[in-house]
Amino acid sequence: MLKKLALIAVLAQFAAVPAFAQATKAEVKAEAASANKSGANKTGEGSASPTGKSMAARADVKKEAAAAEKSGANKTSEGSASPEGKSTKARADVKKEAVAAEKAGTNKTGEGTK
Repeated sequence: MLKKLALIAVLAQFAAVPAFAQATKAEVKAEAASANKSGANKTGEGSASPTGKSMAARADVKKEAAAAEKSGANKTSEGSASPEGKSTKARADVKKEAVAAEKAGTNKTGEGTK
């Protein structure tokens, strides 16, 4: 029991120490205000500069895109699927072919089956 009391007494002293080591909110605000006033941190310590962001106006970009679309310079965007592989068959013809293939047993049910 005596060891427990001694341990508590020692730990109680260490519990109060971090309160003295920390700066108060007012001190931190005053330090930040003085640093901002002197210009020591223009972009902030943790902030990253916007290097990848475009500086062109949105209207200018839209005009360029419209001109490129009109001239046919960009048929499809880089990430989009091209519409060139689209079928020209009528839907009814495709359905008839699918029914005929199903009857003949040439295509198994479901897309994922092999």
